[in-house]
Formats: sequence, C-alpha cells, structure tokens
Amino acid sequence: MLNASTTRRASAIKAGSRRVQVKVSARFANWRDQVERSPPSTSSYGSSSKSSSGVEPKKILMMGGTRFIGLYLARDLIAQGHDVTLFTRGKKKVASEIPDDTPSSFAEFSRKVKHIQGDRMDFPEVERKLAREGFQVVYDINGREAVEVEPVLKGTKSTLEQYIYCSSAGVYLKNDMMPHREEDAVDPKSRHKGKLDTEELLRKSGVNFTSIRPVYIYGPLNYNPVEEWFFHRLKAGRPIPVPGSGQQVTQLGHVKDLSTAFIKVLGNKKAARQVYNISGERFVTFDGIAKACAKAMGVPEPELIHYNAKEFDFGKDKAFPMRDQHFFASVDKAMADLDWTPEFGLVDGLKDSYKKDFGRGTFRKEPNFKCDDMIIEAKKGSSFSEPKAAAASAPISRSSWR
Repeated sequence: MLNASTTRRASAIKAGSRRVQVKVSARFANWRDQVERSPPSTSSYGSSSKSSSGVEPKKILMMGGTRFIGLYLARDLIAQGHDVTLFTRGKKKVASEIPDDTPSSFAEFSRKVKHIQGDRMDFPEVERKLAREGFQVVYDINGREAVEVEPVLKGTKSTLEQYIYCSSAGVYLKNDMMPHREEDAVDPKSRHKGKLDTEELLRKSGVNFTSIRPVYIYGPLNYNPVEEWFFHRLKAGRPIPVPGSGQQVTQLGHVKDLSTAFIKVLGNKKAARQVYNISGERFVTFDGIAKACAKAMGVPEPELIHYNAKEFDFGKDKAFPMRDQHFFASVDKAMADLDWTPEFGLVDGLKDSYKKDFGRGTFRKEPNFKCDDMIIEAKKGSSFSEPKAAAASAPISRSSWR
C-alpha cells in the first residue's frame, strides 16, 4: 500500500510530465560567461574572501542532505566557507552527527547549516520558497524525476550559476565493452530513467550544470546495504552465497571520495555541462568484495558458495546486494578534469566503514538469512549445479580494461 509521500510524488510526476520542458531565463543562454565571470558572492562570508578550495564562497542550496551523501557533502562545503541551506521535509534532524564528528566540529556545523522545510513534490511551494533566497549553486542530491527539477530552476533562475546533480551509473545500457565511459549509450528502460530525463532537461535548458554518476557507494551510514550485507554474514560466521562464478567485476566508491568530487566540480570551468563517473579507482570481483570485507573486519576469509540464481525462487527477497553482472565505470575523465583522485582503496575504505559504523554495533537493516538458507540447503543436494568460473581476478586494475 502506497504511503502519502509516495502518492504525492506519483501524482506530481504525472501532472508535470507534459510540461517537463522548462522555459529558463535568458540568463542561462550565455552560461559560459557565467562560469568564466562569476559575479561577486552575495553570501554572508563576503565577496572578497576565498574558500579553502580557492572558489569564492557561494550561497548554496542542497535538495536533501540528511541521509547519507549529503551528510558528508554539507559538512565539507561549510568547512570550505560556503553558506549552505538544506531543503527537506523536516522529518529528520537537519544537523545529524556523523562518525567523524568531534563535539566542536558538530557544534560548528549545527550552528552554520540552514534549513528550508517543505515538500519537494509541492512544486508551487518550492518555487515560491526558493525565489526569495538568492541561491547561486544547487546541489540536487535526492532528485529522481525531471519534473522535480523544474520548480527548483524557476525558483533560482535570477541568481543561479551552477546546478550540480546526483545521477547514477545505473543509467548505462548493458554493454560487452567495459568499463562504462561517459559517452557510452544509456538505457531508456533503466530503472534510473528519471535520472536520464533530468540530465536531458538540464542539457536542453541551457543552464550551467554538472551531473555526477556514482557506481556503488559505500561508507559509514550507508543506507543501501552493500558492505553491511557482507558484514552481517561475516559477523555471524556464516558462508557467503555469491551468484554465478563470483567473478563478476564491479566497483565501489567511498562516500567521502564522492563528496570530494562534488566539491571539485564547484566553479570548475571544465565541469560546465559535463557528466562524470565517480567511484573507486580499481575494480573488484564479487568474491573479492567478500574477501576484502573479511580483511576490513580482521576475520578469516569466509566460505563462498556459488549458486545459479535461475534455479531459485526468492520471491520478493533480495538474495544479493548487487546486480548480477559486470558493472563498473571509468573515472579517468573525472581524474583528468577535476584534479580528483580517490583517497580510499577498497580495503582501507571498508575498514573506515566497519570501524565507524558496523563495528560500533550500528547498521541500517537487520540481517535476513532466508535466501542464504535456501541456497545452502540446495548446495547440500547432488542436483545443485555450480556455475562455471570465468577467468578473472580481484582486485583488477582499471588500466587493464582501457
């Protein structure tokens, strides 16, 4: 049964689908001039000051920002001297602690972060509340559909210099040629179609935008149970079921590296109207993730059980936290354009996640071993067919896939 928020979102998207082409101010027709000649900042930090990154302090609006990515990004932006306002429904604390906080750093963040309460799906309210604020930059962290962007653009059109959007590498069309690059074909039937539509809307609007396409994000406070799925099984001393041969190649990126990339595009002329893949620098197999998680926890390597997913009916339960295919993207463009390099290797990043979250006894979801038990029981039977292993290793250098 749909909750009220989901119903409002669906109704608003349906109502706005016929008017997704936004009429944007002529200000955006000459976006190159905006990037090269940014006007003096109107933020409270003063037009003559510079942030630690060398960019003049900006008055920034973040759509979302209280769940995972935004928790880290908002802190980084404020630490660099920017004036940051979160637009949320107000159901979560605007200033929530992260594991890296000290009492003084959290107190400073709490004092400086600002908030506008509202329902993003109430388009007239969004436009009205934003129009009086004079935001120069928008970080859209929680946008799902193109129609959700229209009122944000309208409400900020007189002052907006840059729109930075959190998209997804899930938009790419499945391809035999890997890794995915930014110019590769996208999948119009992707479950992330709304992200694609948003990128197209921003492109057609003439606004100076940058779109970030993460692969799998991990790190402390991750609400998507990627590393947590493995940590639960390792803690319980259970074997880890892995679909197929376990040699499917994928890629994880730490949330702090993602936050850094988001900041690197701010005011960056090279990032104008560009799309960037963001993730870890190296690739890894499914089996490799399980082994890396064990290293991060300081426990022995787990028993890995490979199974053919087509032989099971898991119903609505999810047997594995990642898509059963090769899925990884090149980050070469971001590294070249943005002067950005991931700080975290996979094992070190998983150690950071474990020590600051799961290792402290905190996690988002309780373990569900129902699918695991089905697989283990089938493994005991003689009819179970082990998938043929592919020739691959983990981790894999991205240079070998160029």
